[in-house]
Amino acid sequence: MYILGLDIGSSSIKASILESNTGVCRSSAQAPDTEMEIIAQRAGWAEQDPEQWWHHAKSAIKKAVLKADIEPTDIKAIGISYQMHGLVCVDKDQRVLRNAIIWCDSRAVETGNKAFQQIGSLKCLNHLLNSPGNFTASKLKWVMDHESETAEKIFKIMLPGDFIAMKLTDEISTTISGLSEGIMWDFKEKKTAGFLLNHYGISQDMLPKLTETFGHQGSVTTEAAIATGLAPGTPVCYRAGDQPNNAFSLNVLLPGEVAATAGTSGVVYGVTERTETDPQSRVNTFVHVNSKPEAIRNGVLLCINGTGILNSWVRKIAGEGMSYHAINELAAQVKAGCDGLLVLPFGNGAERMLGNQEINCSWHNLNFNIHSKAHLFRAAQEGIAFAFWYGMQIMQQTGVGIRVIRAGKTNMFQSRIFAETLANISGATIELYNTDGAQGAARGAGVGAGIYTNMEEAFKGLQSVGTIHPANDVDLIKQSYKKWEELLTKNLNKA
Repeated sequence: MYILGLDIGSSSIKASILESNTGVCRSSAQAPDTEMEIIAQRAGWAEQDPEQWWHHAKSAIKKAVLKADIEPTDIKAIGISYQMHGLVCVDKDQRVLRNAIIWCDSRAVETGNKAFQQIGSLKCLNHLLNSPGNFTASKLKWVMDHESETAEKIFKIMLPGDFIAMKLTDEISTTISGLSEGIMWDFKEKKTAGFLLNHYGISQDMLPKLTETFGHQGSVTTEAAIATGLAPGTPVCYRAGDQPNNAFSLNVLLPGEVAATAGTSGVVYGVTERTETDPQSRVNTFVHVNSKPEAIRNGVLLCINGTGILNSWVRKIAGEGMSYHAINELAAQVKAGCDGLLVLPFGNGAERMLGNQEINCSWHNLNFNIHSKAHLFRAAQEGIAFAFWYGMQIMQQTGVGIRVIRAGKTNMFQSRIFAETLANISGATIELYNTDGAQGAARGAGVGAGIYTNMEEAFKGLQSVGTIHPANDVDLIKQSYKKWEELLTKNLNKA
């Protein structure tokens, strides 16, 4: 018996097939071979054709099934993970009316900010736990204001994962978690955020019907079966945005558990049972995948633009063709604290956790007689870890406990210096795993289909590939962080 997971990203579509009894990944495939195009008609805009997602999803599914060498009927459930915050508009015949406005499109910032002021920050933060911001509801309002002919034809709006589920099952639905990521969920009233939709003039009829995150969400139609090679009637049983799903993939389900990624940019997603918000909206709160009325689970999301991109830049400038492994080895020759060298890593645009200020990257206390190339490499990684901890302290203010951090062993988490620095400054244990979003979606489908009787059973095949505890140089790192935070405060006050 097998389970299929799909991860609908903005770069590619990935499909993974898991053996349900062992939890071992039987095969993975992605499409296209190169990154999907992002259409930018103007600066700050970012769009994709949803039909391209479907085209590449069909290809990835076929490749994964062929690679697994199984029969389509052996797949007993399907799960979907997807890029968050996008807007897909379809008419009554389920035809796409315009390109999807995806997560990194910033055209609706002004729309969301205006609504935040007009409705009132207190009302928004108490009920939405967020500003309307540049999220799905604001993107729809932008379409209504600027593309009236298109807006008049809209029958339903969807998130990217909802669209792929529709193509598979011919049913249009979404989840409470999905509504929350579009800032269309009222946490206080525990229902659709009618006051925001009314403010924008959005009819609730435009929203898909609600379905459970884990559970039967529809079955593969005959038409979709022909297109994908799947068996007709195969149930879709799980759906979640990429960050909640990444947390689920790492078995981050309980308060005190945190999921982290550190690629070009960094993301930290922590689970809390409390319903609180940051008054400055430096972090965002969504409904987590396993939230229930009797056991609230919210996910607090921190994004940092300036993380791995700094490590990449230093390697390019000073690495002279060195591999990341070689850089890490050289950096390890320098003691923690880097002999006073500090880096503020914020050189990749405005940072939400810094109040949307753009302070750029800066190096401090550089001494030509003391500091070497190795110092540059280590200081960059420590600065990135310090940025993570700075943001995680904001998360703590919203009720997120940080007992254990789980991450895939990839990108910055392949560096022991980075991971140990983060463990030392946070006091948390860091657990590393070899998994991905598509595998997580497959496990979710197994839960939703009843193949797994509980969450623990779903993760029996998930094995840690490394554990990092706070080490002996905790005091050195904490002293260095204190100086780093003082520097950051000075720079923010100047900006």
